[in-house]
Amino acid sequence: MPMKFFFKKKTSIMKDMGKCRSYIHRKTSFKPDIALILGTGLGGLSKRIKAEKIFDYAELPFFPQTTVQSHTGKLILGELGGKKVAAMEGRFHFYEGYSLEEVTFPVRVLRHLGAKMLVVSNAAGGLNLDYKKGEIVAITDHINFMGVNPLIGANEDRLGSRFPDMCEPYSKRLMELTELAARETHIPIRKGVYIGVTGPCLETRAEYRMMRNFGADLVGMSTVPEVIVGVHMGMEILGLSIVTDTCDPDHLEPCNIQEIIKTANEAGPKLDKLITAAISKF
Repeated sequence: MPMKFFFKKKTSIMKDMGKCRSYIHRKTSFKPDIALILGTGLGGLSKRIKAEKIFDYAELPFFPQTTVQSHTGKLILGELGGKKVAAMEGRFHFYEGYSLEEVTFPVRVLRHLGAKMLVVSNAAGGLNLDYKKGEIVAITDHINFMGVNPLIGANEDRLGSRFPDMCEPYSKRLMELTELAARETHIPIRKGVYIGVTGPCLETRAEYRMMRNFGADLVGMSTVPEVIVGVHMGMEILGLSIVTDTCDPDHLEPCNIQEIIKTANEAGPKLDKLITAAISKF
């Protein structure tokens, strides 16, 4: 699939968003307050949602299709923690061949459906050697090491500023409420900086050393584009990672996606409980 992130015109984005939103509105009048993106192996949270309407991605105009194992490809509208939510059960990645405009298109649609907050979760490698497999980390900041940006190209002023400020992409308020929920549910939570890379290969020893020197605690292949677009559209954002493997360059062992998904699945119920408790406080 040809790379499109430098060449695709953005003049149609409002039209495409409008068609997708109109399709959803024809099926339901539900208006979410919070958007959720469920990462690799973390789709279990959808079972906690009291669903009002479920869409397959395939039926939604201009939505990409998931190609990654463990991403089922459904949009669930319903109630969680006493709040109205729209949950993406599966996300899209740059390494799948999609442009970043396509990767982030669902975030734009959910914002225009009414969601003012975005909770994004992922499975990530632990660069910080204090982290253990299965631990939950609240993202305090990120490093965009993908070499691309979803805002490249003509800016649509109706969506956001040409130069959005990124001094606080992850909301301190939402993080504090999540920490309170973690204490109340007795779920340990750490904090850390996430570095986003394109993937799909896992990193080399030298790359892990470089990333740790940059000040990154976590590494993954998603999240950063979605957060940038969320900031662009004025959303309040919470990012949560599950540490699925240890990225120790001096004692590195082979790792595969099956092991990563297994770890995420095992830790998923803990994250589901935390997100539900945190959302009830938002």
